[in-house]
Amino acid sequence: MTRNRLVLLAAGGSAALLLAAWGFQFLGGMAPCKLCIWQRYPHGAAVLIGAVTLATGWRILPWAGALAALTTAGIGLYHAGVEQGWWEGPTTCTSGPIGNLSAEQLMAQIMEAPLVRCDEIPWDLFGISMAGWNGLVSLGLALVWLLAATRRA
Repeated sequence: MTRNRLVLLAAGGSAALLLAAWGFQFLGGMAPCKLCIWQRYPHGAAVLIGAVTLATGWRILPWAGALAALTTAGIGLYHAGVEQGWWEGPTTCTSGPIGNLSAEQLMAQIMEAPLVRCDEIPWDLFGISMAGWNGLVSLGLALVWLLAATRRA
């Protein structure tokens, strides 16, 4: 497969993941959490990198595409771990322990809590959440970007 086709495949994969995320949000009514939004930025960058690569032929850009895909994969896998309770997420989108809180502190925490929590799984397929799927698919896209980066033509 040529470098341009690999770039098109990788950038198109990021575009498809973005469209799916927007579909879940706008058609499925699933509002994204903070970590969900963070996962979208590198996909947008990968789409832009792909377009510029195809337009200019600059050989360095597929490396940047791989970095973008690895970034969103890392965020997605981190988010999946937060959802599974393997580690804590950002305090701005998860719930901490409440055992030692007074009623006033608990009420303040509830009132300051975001509408969408990062540690809840709104949808999964085969036991893997959207964040987990994003991480896994993005690792695959990173490999495609790396193939493109190492192709001569």
